[in-house]
Amino acid sequence: MRNHSLPAPSALVAVLIALASPFVTGIVGVASARPVGPAAAAAALDAPLVAPLNAPRPAEPVTALLVRVPHAMAVRAHPSGSARLVGTMPSGSKYYDVQITAWVEEVSRDGRWGRVEIPYVWPRRHGWIPLRGLARRTTGVEVHADLSERRITVTKFGRVLFSMPAATGSAGSPTPPGEYFVTDRIAFSGGSLGTFAFGISGIQPRLPSGWSGGNQLAIHGTNAASSIGTPASAGCLRVSERSLDRLKPLLRLGTPVIVVP
Repeated sequence: MRNHSLPAPSALVAVLIALASPFVTGIVGVASARPVGPAAAAAALDAPLVAPLNAPRPAEPVTALLVRVPHAMAVRAHPSGSARLVGTMPSGSKYYDVQITAWVEEVSRDGRWGRVEIPYVWPRRHGWIPLRGLARRTTGVEVHADLSERRITVTKFGRVLFSMPAATGSAGSPTPPGEYFVTDRIAFSGGSLGTFAFGISGIQPRLPSGWSGGNQLAIHGTNAASSIGTPASAGCLRVSERSLDRLKPLLRLGTPVIVVP
């Protein structure tokens, strides 16, 4: 707090009760505070706060580790340089060659390796890349797409920010579930993709017959607003222009996108 002056004794009880609010999760033991007289309350300022032995630890913020991929990297079956190769982590996105920022889903116990999803392969495959020398950052934002509900929900540090209806893949070209991440942020002038698209690291293995529009999955806009909330796409997730405006400030490169059936 910037104001370090002590409150008047008559106000001190209110301060202690306020500290007992469930929003102050980092101060364990204050939750048992009871209204006390001014003298006892004043003494409480000098008493150390001692957490009970069985007190729960404060919850860690829900964050994801993201790493910049400067060049194509070998992906291995286990966190070891001698493990067999299972694929390659590309340095650029599939169609627009945007430098890849990958979501690290797990870090090895020694902190030297990260488990990642290999972009743009089918069947989907995970593996391990060395983390040494890679630029890192974290994000608290995640996108959760529920195909059964045809709805996208955005969370930050584990708390829901908002949700929105979305068109999903049709019966003949369903959206494949998986754990993906954002690889592109591309503006368009309108049309079938709307005004913006977030390319993600997955592909559609069951394209409609005669389809020539590529196989990378994306969250994008649409010029067919009535299709939102229905199974109508070739596999991508379509949202409204208003939804795109809410997503743009939040979905940076590497942001996790988790699609469930």
